[in-house]
Amino acid sequence: MENQTSSKSIILNYGLYMGGASILVSLIKYATGMQYEQEWYSGLIGLIILIAFIILGIKKHKFDNGGFISFGKAIKVGLGITFIATLLIIAYYAIFSMVIEPDFMERTIDAQKVVWADSFGMTEGQIEESEVNTRKYFYLSLFGGVLIMNLFLGGIISLIAAAVMKKNEEDQY
Repeated sequence: MENQTSSKSIILNYGLYMGGASILVSLIKYATGMQYEQEWYSGLIGLIILIAFIILGIKKHKFDNGGFISFGKAIKVGLGITFIATLLIIAYYAIFSMVIEPDFMERTIDAQKVVWADSFGMTEGQIEESEVNTRKYFYLSLFGGVLIMNLFLGGIISLIAAAVMKKNEEDQY
């Protein structure tokens, strides 16, 4: 395995593809007026995009290395792809919330207040207190949440894909 090709271009390319696909889904939701809707299929589409690009990237690296990839290298490729895509998604949300939709925070909090009242049965006082805290940490929780959640899910997907796809030269004998 000393003649391995570099994983940098695969990580960068597939990370950009995954980030672009995720941004496209978000733009479609925005164009259709569903940006603030909390439907289940949006998360499912995001998960499918995450799984698909991680697996495709790991498979591409394995193919480029003659059908061999170590467990560690597969995890590195999967997490690298996820990290690049997540940085792109965070940059998009920063631009979206400050330029494209300047009242993004207000509309998101308004939508969340309905959820707090309906789903959690919070009182008016609890909702006001939650709103104050949400305003204080909105962007930190948005960007941090996207980073942590994507890396967590990307890590799990990378571990599973690495376990399934690993193949060392020693495994052949």
